[in-house]
Amino acid sequence: MGLYDRYLAARIRLSEADLPETVAVVITERDLLASGAYDTLADFLGWAFGFGAERVVVYVSVLDAEVVPTLRRELESLDSPRPVAVRSPEDDERADAPVQIGIGLGGKHEFANAVQGIAEDVAAGALEPEMITEEDVEQRLVFPTAPDLVIKTGAERLSDFMIWQSVYSELYFTDVNWRNFRRRDYLRALRDYQERQRRYGQ
Repeated sequence: MGLYDRYLAARIRLSEADLPETVAVVITERDLLASGAYDTLADFLGWAFGFGAERVVVYVSVLDAEVVPTLRRELESLDSPRPVAVRSPEDDERADAPVQIGIGLGGKHEFANAVQGIAEDVAAGALEPEMITEEDVEQRLVFPTAPDLVIKTGAERLSDFMIWQSVYSELYFTDVNWRNFRRRDYLRALRDYQERQRRYGQ
């Protein structure tokens, strides 16, 4: 670890109370094709838990459905410091774990499925329309956890992920591509997070 990395880490350690408990990262199918991409992801998980995170959410955007089985196999065998739950579009049940990975589950698709589930309950008489709450939506999301910090590498957009969950999250965009993402880049994201005043929509 270089001098600059140690400097960043020391500054962050001084304010541990302000660190995010839930960290999310949005990456793409193309990101994971780069050499060493899964090692970077394993390192990322270590950094996050090492700096106080209790949960890490990873969203992997895919364009080609045929790569989903391969991605799932690789992600399920990820060298992670905590247990991993992987969800792909064909899954019906939701598993809970400190590391939650969703593959190819765009926010629009996820929200549409939640609305469809609510409509089915209304049609079956199990739910009255005027009684629908935010919790009814959230319990039907793939991973309902609302991240404190969302990191997107390579571009300033969320790629249709976490539309509902990230409404009050702090968003951090970096032009560093995933294959080049290093510990110091994560530390910069934490420093940026600590310097913000969270308003939760107010």
